[in-house]
Amino acid sequence: MKKNVIVGQSGGPTAVINASLYGVVYEALNREDSFGTVYGMINGIEGFLNGNVMDMEPLEKSGELELIRTTPGSYLGSCRYKLPEDLEDPVYPLLFEKLAGYHIGYFFYIGGNDSMDTVSKLSRYASRTGSDIRFIGIPKTIDNDLVLTDHTPGFGSAAKYVASTVREIAVDASVYDNKKSVTIVEIMGRHAGWLTAASALARKFEGDNPVLVYLPEAAFDQEAFIRKVEKALETTPNLVVCISEGINDGKGTFICELASDVGVDTFGHKMLTGSGKYLENLVKARLGVKVRSIELNVCQRCSSAMLSATDQKEAIASGAYGVKCALEGETGKMVAFRRVPQETDSTRNGQNDRIAQESQNSPDCRDYRIDYAVEDVDRICNQEKTVPLEWIVNDGSDVGQAFIDYALPLIQGEVNVPKENGLPKFAYRK
Repeated sequence: MKKNVIVGQSGGPTAVINASLYGVVYEALNREDSFGTVYGMINGIEGFLNGNVMDMEPLEKSGELELIRTTPGSYLGSCRYKLPEDLEDPVYPLLFEKLAGYHIGYFFYIGGNDSMDTVSKLSRYASRTGSDIRFIGIPKTIDNDLVLTDHTPGFGSAAKYVASTVREIAVDASVYDNKKSVTIVEIMGRHAGWLTAASALARKFEGDNPVLVYLPEAAFDQEAFIRKVEKALETTPNLVVCISEGINDGKGTFICELASDVGVDTFGHKMLTGSGKYLENLVKARLGVKVRSIELNVCQRCSSAMLSATDQKEAIASGAYGVKCALEGETGKMVAFRRVPQETDSTRNGQNDRIAQESQNSPDCRDYRIDYAVEDVDRICNQEKTVPLEWIVNDGSDVGQAFIDYALPLIQGEVNVPKENGLPKFAYRK
């Protein structure tokens, strides 16, 4: 009897998390000789515990599956449910009893660090109890902070949104030249500043806005910040500064904590907001210039209008590759990207299916190539990849060319999002 497949989504959405879902479902549905029913978990592992699942095959027959490719958010719904550290907890036999009830042989979980923690715990419990269910993690996060992979699906589209929006903000800020002004843009990034660093892609020439870029990897000194702002205003009267929400003093205190207390989520992560507003008030009080702060917030992860074709294609291929690896016997692994040096030919891992081939040569990225691999999820979960310190320059107030060379290929290519009455047409789960 053929085993069934189940797939879920977890954590914060991205513009391409549904593209990864498409990759898993499309590949599984088109391997009828290998799989039975393909199920989707509604609201991740938490929803599955509550019996909330759906059959994914009708989506392909109705055409809804194709629409999912360009729909932001998490089509299946998400959760931030943390499985217990103790594998003796009664939730584990309950979960595996439910998996057995659906005759599940293959489990795919699309998410970031905390989601890989879930894959790790489930695969370890399976090994302990002799279960033959295969567990595969499909990466996603706009934060780009998963280790053992060159980058993560979701980052490229979010980076494109950040760079495009910051360029628009800079143009808007430049219309008045009679008075000095400062615009502070707060961008997502708790401990890893990859997304804030992407704001540097907005520059059209050397010295262009954003002139100052601050990441959480470098300790933030308020006095040094004020001096740099004052100096920059001498040559750039309409100054744009980009900061990560997680900028900190290097000693454990986030700048936003200086303004107010912050709460924590279910995983114990501090919920950061307000760094931009704090610095707005600081600049206003110290320099007496016109200043405003802008928080990009969730727009960074939910914009379909600025999808990166490279990002979308890699997201689809990562889902499809995960299915392929599970069929070959892999479990307790996460799909990872390997950037192929420009002077080296890639063997393409023998991927011949339509989805994998579609991903290999992204538009406007002829010298950029990646290979797909799998890494032990136990080496990935609860780790964090930060921007290399050597990529951060000017005493922590900018990023260098190494980051530009790394990030630029990831934002290439446009995606045609279906429209209806002049607005994007999205897939909605009924």
